[in-house]
Amino acid sequence: QVQLVESGGGLVQTGGSLRLSCAASGRRFAINAMGWYRQAPGKERELVATITSGGSTNYADSVKGRFTISRDNAKNTMYLQMNSLKPEDTAVYYCNGVLVQTATNWAYNYWGQGTQVTVSS
Repeated sequence: QVQLVESGGGLVQTGGSLRLSCAASGRRFAINAMGWYRQAPGKERELVATITSGGSTNYADSVKGRFTISRDNAKNTMYLQMNSLKPEDTAVYYCNGVLVQTATNWAYNYWGQGTQVTVSS
């Protein structure tokens, strides 16, 4: 069974930094595109950043220049370095990944359980 597990959330003051991690576990799969999404109370889930298997990245305008997405394919892990955090970054952050079963080449979309990021003013 494949799982995506996030870690690294927490409480930080405005201007601070946090690093989120998302580790994929399971057997006989390859990871395609991955991304971070977030959902603030009363709002819809929104894209934060994505990264392809080749390392191409895409960011929401609201986080450009402050957040950096990266991945370590050898460790099946994705990261989100968040700097210059603002109160409006407060949300539950979710890891998303498209995983391909190597035996069948079928692709599946997975979500992590979410990790809370709170930025105090």
